[in-house]
Amino acid sequence: MKRVICITDGDEYAYQALRFVAKKFHAHCIRETCANPTHLSGKEIYRFIERAPSDLVFVLFDDSGTIGSGAGEKALQYIVQHPNIQILGVLAVASHTRNMEYTKVDVCLDRFGHRTAYGVDKEGFPEMDLHRINGDTVYILDQLTVPIVVGIGDIGKMGGFDDIQKGCPITTKAISLILSRTKEDFRKKH
Repeated sequence: MKRVICITDGDEYAYQALRFVAKKFHAHCIRETCANPTHLSGKEIYRFIERAPSDLVFVLFDDSGTIGSGAGEKALQYIVQHPNIQILGVLAVASHTRNMEYTKVDVCLDRFGHRTAYGVDKEGFPEMDLHRINGDTVYILDQLTVPIVVGIGDIGKMGGFDDIQKGCPITTKAISLILSRTKEDFRKKH
């Protein structure tokens, strides 16, 4: 069974950053899911997940600001609810959405890599709302059951703090956080 981390961003910067980070974790980031907005259906994405060369897979989803449940969120819902996939967690990416869509998060990482109970904005600065992040592909998350939702600023950017030249430290830490939670859950069950 493939282990999947879902990411609510699909632009080229996010893909390049996640492809870079995937190598650190012996994971595979699916290139075909890089789109803004998502153009593949959940069924199509599942086929790419099945064929991924690694057990750990990163999948990008993007609504490009669509109000309500757009193509990215519909595909995300399909993947999260698929019985043959183990969802490890979601990276909920902040955006300057005009539609004020938001979701609850378990924890956020700011642009300095510090954990915060407050949401963060696209630049990775803490906001005023506790355990809530604004984004354009996060609307559906409150309706889904996932082990952990980690809020993060704009992947690969955040004013240069998450740049590939610096090793994408914020994205790396967010993925580590999701994976460490998975290990803790495994230890509790066994």
